[in-house]
Amino acid sequence: MTRTRDRLQSVVHGAALALIVGWVLYVGKQVFVPMVFSVLVVYVIVGLARAITAVPVVGPRVPAPLRYGLSILGIAFVLAAGVSLVVNNVGRVVQLAPIYQDKLLERIQQGAEFFGLRAAPTWTALREDFLDQVRLQDLIGPTVLSVTGIGMTLLVVLLYVTFLLVEKRVLAAKLRNLSDDPRDVSRIRQVLDSINIRTGQYLAVKTLINVVLGVVSWAMMAVFGLEFAGFWAVLIAVLNYVPYIGSFLGVLFPVAWAIVQFGDPGTVITLLALLAAAQFVIGNFLDPFLMGNSLNLSPFVILASLTIWGGLWGIPGAFLAVPITAVLVIVLSEFRGTRPIAVLMSRNGNLDVGRAAPGRSVDRPSG
Repeated sequence: MTRTRDRLQSVVHGAALALIVGWVLYVGKQVFVPMVFSVLVVYVIVGLARAITAVPVVGPRVPAPLRYGLSILGIAFVLAAGVSLVVNNVGRVVQLAPIYQDKLLERIQQGAEFFGLRAAPTWTALREDFLDQVRLQDLIGPTVLSVTGIGMTLLVVLLYVTFLLVEKRVLAAKLRNLSDDPRDVSRIRQVLDSINIRTGQYLAVKTLINVVLGVVSWAMMAVFGLEFAGFWAVLIAVLNYVPYIGSFLGVLFPVAWAIVQFGDPGTVITLLALLAAAQFVIGNFLDPFLMGNSLNLSPFVILASLTIWGGLWGIPGAFLAVPITAVLVIVLSEFRGTRPIAVLMSRNGNLDVGRAAPGRSVDRPSG
């Protein structure tokens, strides 16, 4: 009876703690999101620096500061290229707006005829029914604030990344001084190594898969002559970081644009089938083949984490859900009381997959 009461009390305390932590994460998302993104950026920088050392002959001779500098320059180049692509496409959209306005109205009228509506809509009617209900000033204000917020977040992330890279040099000394017991220090190192291996492997392999998917999708869209194929390809690659939903949106957006541009059902359906096939083949064959069991997460847990972190942090939470949950499983697996939770969250119940070295849980038996 006492053991049952103690377990019930532990469950209640754990649920209360989870609610408190969730509330803190939700309230403090403006603070926590840049921190987590900065940690992931550091993982990418360190991963690229290690990749440089793997270059035959030249790599091992490159000094560490130069490797990190080249990694940072590479990331900056990719970001600058992405910004340039977006800016150029926005300008192109402005130029083509009158043409696509007429095409959009034509598609709306075709849809009205298909569904048997008596009066085909016109831009005047649409403006009276919809556009006049929306004040342009109400849209400009939040948009400007959103762009400004993104810029400020990038500056904060850059600041965090700088200090994290500086802290990395003394991390080993800090770990040695965490405890007088060498076994505790070794176990902490083991947990951190597991997190580093799994997170680094996930980011590296997932990025490679997304690049392949973006290139394949771009080739398909370019063959059809879809406008802004480069932009859609980049969007598909970025959205693929979001499990399940990202694949759906990666097909939806370019196909929706194809409906406006082409209007031919045969062309649209063919493009839809090809983009969906690329998502299916890469997601169900190439992705599992390269990723293997690196994250060791149940598909249901991935979907649930996407819902939870998306609810807490919005769009950034959707992108961060998988690596955060993988880290959480690693940490839970190191404590006897929470290890069963980690087993349930894993893909196959084997928590030793992806570990840096085998080890036992943190809580050691007494005596």
